[in-house]
Amino acid sequence: MPIWYDKGTNENNKKEYMMKPQILFEDAEILVCHKPAGTAVQTASFSAQDMVSILKNHLALEMRKKETVKGPKTSAPYLAVIHRLDQPVEGILVFGKTKNAAASLTRQLTRNGFKKYYEAMAEGTPPAASGTLTDYLIRDSRTNCSAICSPDTLGSKKAVLEYQVLAQYETNGKCLSHLRIQLQTGRHHQIRVQFSHAGCPLFGDRKYNPDGIPVSRLYLCACQLDFLHPSTGKLLHFEIQPFFYEEFDKSSPS
Repeated sequence: MPIWYDKGTNENNKKEYMMKPQILFEDAEILVCHKPAGTAVQTASFSAQDMVSILKNHLALEMRKKETVKGPKTSAPYLAVIHRLDQPVEGILVFGKTKNAAASLTRQLTRNGFKKYYEAMAEGTPPAASGTLTDYLIRDSRTNCSAICSPDTLGSKKAVLEYQVLAQYETNGKCLSHLRIQLQTGRHHQIRVQFSHAGCPLFGDRKYNPDGIPVSRLYLCACQLDFLHPSTGKLLHFEIQPFFYEEFDKSSPS
């Protein structure tokens, strides 16, 4: 039976789980990578690196390798953000390397052409072994939080996801549910808010589960992404294993 404890948030502990992004696929039009937990997709802060700056540095370095000593210098690399993940969430992201590719990917995203799957650990038990959660969310930009609201609330947006309980574990006197989730909509903090409202907040979610078991990171991973290549139309499938598999592989489901 695994036992978790809060390791704190000092710089040494941050380094324990903050990794460099891993590029899963790259061609002339798109770049797919594994975003590590703790790294923002894009930030206005000059003191912290984000995915855009890290990947642009990578692209610039590759461009310089191809330049000849006497040849013309190329312009700064183009990289478009197509979708985002919360800073504490690890997972798969795709970026556009050309304006045409970015426009094509954005159209797919807005027309629900992306298939996005997550895995998470939640404290407690969902309403059923599998099902659909449908709520209306309202975002508070001042606190960077979202909350469940009534459908007629001004500014509310419908949030829908499907889930399945893969396994359950007992630790520290609480039940933990291993979930696989497919998003049908992409709302701000959607997974975190909906499962908190359903009575099984995510493990390690300090924002929506402040009284939960204290651990140093959020147990949520964007583990699978499927979409069509912007020019060839080929279906692309990317999948990673969530970081917490090693921890739970060593214990027995309840």
